[in-house]
Amino acid sequence: MHADRIQIRRLLPADAASYRDVRLEGLRLSPEAFGSTFERENAQTLEWFAERLGNSDMFGAFHGTEIFGTAGILFGSGTKEAHKGRLVGMYVRPSSRRAGVGRRLVEAIIEFARGRIELIQLSVVADNHEARRLYASLGFVEYGLEKKALKQDGRYYDEVHMAKELQPPEAGRAEKERI
Repeated sequence: MHADRIQIRRLLPADAASYRDVRLEGLRLSPEAFGSTFERENAQTLEWFAERLGNSDMFGAFHGTEIFGTAGILFGSGTKEAHKGRLVGMYVRPSSRRAGVGRRLVEAIIEFARGRIELIQLSVVADNHEARRLYASLGFVEYGLEKKALKQDGRYYDEVHMAKELQPPEAGRAEKERI
């Protein structure tokens, strides 16, 4: 699969069944990468997933009707955190990794967030070197390490915190014009 054949679009409540499938796969195959668990979300109804999509900014990577990955953004709440957002729910099916799907998803999140917030933050398991390289190549900078951030089946996982400052499109043009 090649990334240019993938369509990235915002997920709607009508996508609940596809989203549920890929989300549960991610929780089952990569439990250390998520704050939630397979057991918790597997017990939820399809309506719960539809409602979740209706109240979130989650994107999916599609080839035809098949979904290959997801990523979302949570915007800060309250006056003091409204300037930032958090990249969440990032998952690409193993069959589509190293094909640019993850990059396309993160790029979609960045473009969606631009003009809405100033900063995107994320957390990634420290051992996930491929994801860390992807985020770094898209301008995310590591700013901290949280030891024992998650615990799964008796094992602790450290998380690296990363952030990317977003420059409004107008500011980027003005900067280029000065050079």
